[in-house]
Amino acid sequence: MGRRWVRGVGVAAGVAGVVGGGFGFAVGKPVNEDDVVGARRLAGDVCQRLGDVSSMLPKASVRATRLVQGGRDAVSCTAGTSRAEAEAFSAGVLRVTITPYGGRLAGAGESPYTPEAMAKKAFDRSPLESVEGRPYPTKSSRTAKGVAGESWQVKVLVQRADIVVLVEYTANPVQGESAERAATVLADRAIWETK
Repeated sequence: MGRRWVRGVGVAAGVAGVVGGGFGFAVGKPVNEDDVVGARRLAGDVCQRLGDVSSMLPKASVRATRLVQGGRDAVSCTAGTSRAEAEAFSAGVLRVTITPYGGRLAGAGESPYTPEAMAKKAFDRSPLESVEGRPYPTKSSRTAKGVAGESWQVKVLVQRADIVVLVEYTANPVQGESAERAATVLADRAIWETK
């Protein structure tokens, strides 16, 4: 009786090993860090390729209307004119942040998140309001600054594939709708230049 039991356990273990090995082969090998796609590097001149932003800023020195590039993982392009530099009672600050996302490990036995999925997660977490009828997922906000409604702070967030672009634009005097349109055009230009 003992031999039958040992033989039965041995056969059961052998069947379980074959089935488990076949299941493991069908599911695939375990996921490790090398399977995760890293974030891509953006060009060193991406801010220059965004073009002339002088129309978004008050007239001032040429230096102030050029986008200055900074950052390594997320590229930041900034330009600005203070009231002291401008020829009139006006000011403007423009900041474009371009973030390429990389993949990330998921849970045990799951395939890793793609860069596109990580960019979408970051986009979806933003508290800005969704904008309908756009070619790329877009969110924006517009906040009046000051008492007369001539100063506005606008934020536009656009996502395409693994790239998320945030444009922050503060200016006075400016109309809110015009500021939002200009920031949206610049965000689209940044998406285009990072394709």
